[in-house]
Amino acid sequence: MQVTGGCHCRNIKLSLKWPDECSRISARACGCSFCVKHGGVWASDPNWRLVVNVDHPALVSRYEFGTRTAAFHVCSRCGIVPLVTCTIEDHLYAVVNVNALDGVKDVLDRADANFDDEDTAARLARRKRNWIAEVHFSHG
Repeated sequence: MQVTGGCHCRNIKLSLKWPDECSRISARACGCSFCVKHGGVWASDPNWRLVVNVDHPALVSRYEFGTRTAAFHVCSRCGIVPLVTCTIEDHLYAVVNVNALDGVKDVLDRADANFDDEDTAARLARRKRNWIAEVHFSHG
């Protein structure tokens, strides 16, 4: 299945592909202060493929907090955070905000998540195991 989405002004566009046999999306409503304030509900699977196209890279801010192991990609024009990336052992991983995806409301299985008790090693291991492992960025 192919799903598209992005930030509100479409400066950041997402194209997400996942295997056809997967009919549902497991989404995690993160309990950290940043995600709560931004309505971050995240989905990922190591078998998905994500293409991110950014029309105007100068209008994208990368925000890191806490452990500084993940970068929240914030569109400076509309304020939406459609994805988060993390580099582990020189490999880029990502998770997408389901609120920035088009037409997925009916296939979401949403649950609350809290990762506050994880140390950095456990956090990176979880991301390497569960986040989207095939991520491609293009500009323009």
